[in-house]
Amino acid sequence: MGLTTESATAPPGAASPATGPEAPPARDDPATLKVVPARHYARWAAAVAVTVLVAQFLHGLVTNPVWEWGVFSDYVLSETIVQAVWVTLQLTVYATVLGFLLGTVLAFMRLSRSPLLQTVAWTYIWIFRSIPMIVQLVFWFNLSALYEELGVGIPFGPVFWSVDSNTLIGTIGAAVIGLSLHQAAYAAEIVRGGVISVDHGQLEAAAALGIPRLRQIRRIVLPQAMRAILPTAGNEIIGLLKGTSVVYVMSIGELFYQVQVIYGRNGRVIPLLLVATAWYVVLTSLLSVAQYYVERRYARGANRTPPPTPVQRARRFVRTLRAAAAQRNQPVVPLKTLGPVGDSR
Repeated sequence: MGLTTESATAPPGAASPATGPEAPPARDDPATLKVVPARHYARWAAAVAVTVLVAQFLHGLVTNPVWEWGVFSDYVLSETIVQAVWVTLQLTVYATVLGFLLGTVLAFMRLSRSPLLQTVAWTYIWIFRSIPMIVQLVFWFNLSALYEELGVGIPFGPVFWSVDSNTLIGTIGAAVIGLSLHQAAYAAEIVRGGVISVDHGQLEAAAALGIPRLRQIRRIVLPQAMRAILPTAGNEIIGLLKGTSVVYVMSIGELFYQVQVIYGRNGRVIPLLLVATAWYVVLTSLLSVAQYYVERRYARGANRTPPPTPVQRARRFVRTLRAAAAQRNQPVVPLKTLGPVGDSR
């Protein structure tokens, strides 16, 4: 007995599967489907609305006479304003350095195993985060009403040396103390958050190798914690830069105070406020650029090949344009001048 095949049992005149006409494509065949791009009508409408609003705002900046761009150009680089910007930078730098130094000490006090140090640090942070900055500044400005003299001596005993409070501190000193103490409370929590983000196994491994505790913190913990500290710290420093405007209550000649004095005399409120706004934007932008490069430096341990900086991208783009231009300027060699493929001459 032999096995029968399909072709053997097929009726006469029927086409075999191998030689018959091709079957029509199925409806769900991807090759036959028509691809229609998605139409995001809501996105297009939102883009048009935003474009119109931005255009209206820019048109108002150019055509509205209330902005008084002439007055703005007269004062934006004036000597008084530049000196006020310098005072603002000084207050920011002093408060940042002193605030983060004290905040680092407070952060490690909170991480200490001593209940007394933990309680003192927590109480400091709680109090100085609860009191508004302007209240603290006014308090330190009137410190002489509480302590007429400050001296050095034996606790609860005789005083060997004393000086008048106003002479020792002064207006700028009171502003720096108020800003620094206020900033230290926030810096302590920023540093503490960065330290506790480091894996505890790092400290255990360092302790197993016999590395002293202070070196563990300085060489192992803090470099790794900086990646978590820097973004928040940079944001806090930018906030402090703008927060220095609060010292106008102490009649210190910083940027916002000088702007107030000038528009109080000439009545040009809008253009003078625009001057202050422009300087704050410039200073904030510079701090943001510095923050970017500092974060990039401390990210080298986690990312061995960091992405190119904007300057490097710009240089790469310029090199690409030069290479394309040089390639276009090269003379074209006709094909007939080239020898045969197998010519060894």
